[in-house]
Amino acid sequence: MLKNGKLFGILLVVSFLLLGCDAESQPVNEDGYGWPGETWPTSTPEAEGIDPTVIDSIISDINTGEYGLIDAFMVIRHGMVVADLRFKQDYESIMARYDTTDYMYNYDHVNWHPYFDGTMLHSLQSVTKSVTSAALGIAIDEGLIDGPHVPVLPFFEDYEFDRSDERKQALKLEDFLTMRAGIEWKTAGGYVSNEHSTIIMENSDEWIQYVLDQPMDAEPGTRYQYNDGASVLIGKIARVATGQRMDDWAREKLFVPIGIDEFYWKITPDGEADTEGGLYLKTEDLARFGYLFLRNGVWNGEQIISEEWVKASTSPVVAEVDEGSPGGYGYQWWVPSQKDGDAIIFAGNGYGGQFVMVAPDYDLVVIFNGWRIHEGANKSSYRALQDRILPATSTDD
Repeated sequence: MLKNGKLFGILLVVSFLLLGCDAESQPVNEDGYGWPGETWPTSTPEAEGIDPTVIDSIISDINTGEYGLIDAFMVIRHGMVVADLRFKQDYESIMARYDTTDYMYNYDHVNWHPYFDGTMLHSLQSVTKSVTSAALGIAIDEGLIDGPHVPVLPFFEDYEFDRSDERKQALKLEDFLTMRAGIEWKTAGGYVSNEHSTIIMENSDEWIQYVLDQPMDAEPGTRYQYNDGASVLIGKIARVATGQRMDDWAREKLFVPIGIDEFYWKITPDGEADTEGGLYLKTEDLARFGYLFLRNGVWNGEQIISEEWVKASTSPVVAEVDEGSPGGYGYQWWVPSQKDGDAIIFAGNGYGGQFVMVAPDYDLVVIFNGWRIHEGANKSSYRALQDRILPATSTDD
């Protein structure tokens, strides 16, 4: 029985710290980095300059429930996997206490959350936004969109909505990317509230129309306010520009080039990929995505996304999302730690405990997947990289 009796039966189903593994025997490319083929090259924390006792202590805390419901924990340094663990949770019993209606936006139905229909494809929730931004960046790289400063209303000519507000006419793509759209979005009460704009949107039949119909409450580009609807409109902009739905575009331009051959992406009632939170990936494939950004958009010698887009996306364009907080925001990426305008850590964050965290100066990618929407936690997995792993990691000279 775990702490406070909230959880039980955590069973470690995949685990390797590979003690005694010779890192030099693992495949390393001519650029000096490990690159995954069908599987990731492996090493040990100690061989890659990480104090193994810290990794062990995080695993212990996961097992005792300190981090709440954790499904996966993965650490990659220098392209080598030094920790890769999966944890079995009794979601059937946990979710039976709540509404079990079989609906893809019921976050308490085991067919949809946290795994998709019995597979190892894990819900990413808002990490989907970071993936969408990456795919959008490829469209910009290919000249299909003239950059992040283009006006957005021309992409919605097929929709009828009130365009009279000059603030709405002034909207630019970057305003959506940085969550500074100025479109009213009610978030009081969180995602459990039926008055939350995202919940209303997810229960509607016309997502895009719903977002476009919302009034403006601020000048675009002036005030940060997290807005899932803006991310939905980004997906539609990419659809108009590329002629492909986001899941198809991402498959061709992003997933296949980095070795991701299996995913699931929810499709909204109006026929678009849910670009605010509908993507599912295996944990090891989410790590591929983080590693692509660690390597500035290069995958095994091929430039998949321009370095310019990677840098712009993961820089704190919004220096502070909360007054007095060091946390910033880029192009659908969080920047929880920064210095002099550069990211020390950038991250894709998802509801329920999905995190892909990247520390470029330390050559590190850390993944947590979980589903703690009801169960509490004594420690934040989002802080594990910054507070525990980085201090235990040697710097590369």
